[in-house]
Amino acid sequence: MFSTLDVDIRPSSGIGMLELGSSLWSVITMLRAMQHLFPQVEVKFDSDNSSTTPVILHLRPHFDLLFSAYDQRLHTICLRKLRGPHPPINLRYKDSVICSGEEPLVKVQISRTFGPTYPGDELKYPGVWFSFDDDAINDGLKGTSSHAIADDRLKEVKRIIVTQKNAQDGERDPLDEVTLCPVMYGDVSRAVVKINNGVLLHFYGPLGPTVSSLHVRLGETTAQALSLDLGPPSRVHYKEDERMTIHSPKPQMEEDNQSTDYFYNYFHHGIDFLISGQTHIVRKIILHSNVPGSPLFQRYKRCPWELEGKPEDDEDDSPPRMRLTDKFEAISHFLSPRDPPPSMVHDRTEYEDTITLPSATSRLYGYDGVILEVNEASQVVAVMLF
Repeated sequence: MFSTLDVDIRPSSGIGMLELGSSLWSVITMLRAMQHLFPQVEVKFDSDNSSTTPVILHLRPHFDLLFSAYDQRLHTICLRKLRGPHPPINLRYKDSVICSGEEPLVKVQISRTFGPTYPGDELKYPGVWFSFDDDAINDGLKGTSSHAIADDRLKEVKRIIVTQKNAQDGERDPLDEVTLCPVMYGDVSRAVVKINNGVLLHFYGPLGPTVSSLHVRLGETTAQALSLDLGPPSRVHYKEDERMTIHSPKPQMEEDNQSTDYFYNYFHHGIDFLISGQTHIVRKIILHSNVPGSPLFQRYKRCPWELEGKPEDDEDDSPPRMRLTDKFEAISHFLSPRDPPPSMVHDRTEYEDTITLPSATSRLYGYDGVILEVNEASQVVAVMLF
């Protein structure tokens, strides 16, 4: 016996527990706690360009979710199989139930509930539209149904699509980024990396994406300051893996200095801070790209990092930058015009027997003040500042 899925339609906003503008990380985290309703979740992405192309979640059997390419924000919600029994759906709009149980939702009910709209094959309203085809693959077959319904008013709604309103009242491009909405407030909108200095974090807010900011400086910012400005970390993790100290010029001294170091993990910002156990000051900063198909996918929300280059002069207020959408080769040339430095192979699944990935290994490339972790598709999956 399946629990009834009780959801409400909110044009331009969401359906049920799904809110437009939510991050991919937060939606999947929520779904993990709702496996009784969504036991099967399929993630689809372009494996060759997974950091720069949209991500689709299929929640069998009712929902298809489209997430934007760069910010990984929920862009479009599609609700289908309205009469599917696993689980059954109770659909509401405002205070009215418009679909429940085995009774079909038909065109005339939509017109009565939402009012008049422009003519077309679908009923389209600002922020929501109703389709009478089972799937987009049938778009080319409109008007050729072998069981045409005599009364057009009784056509059954097969799919409901919710997306943000377009400023020009037109249809939104599925490849557009999500416009600012309240669910994004407080999230990192940009993380500008200042090499050998730290990172400047910008946050979404009611007045825009860059109104408030926080500069975290290597060797200066304290753990207490992080807690005050960013809130308590998701987790405090004491550093146990000392294998990299073998590459230090003075490995024993490095090991002694790091023996009590600890991480502040901010999973919801996609950032880790390594804190000195002696001075409690930030020593290293790690920014995560949340690339689908990588071993760290979904452990961290995507951090929209940008590597800032040197300004041309003192009056240059827009120095050159490279972003997470850029390929490794371009970023490497940006950091150093010479050939890429020697790399080390890193396998994050070597202690994870339950994880099987087509490409589990990555490579670590070191530059002045920066280490890049790069996958086989030349996508930078993490940036470490030191």
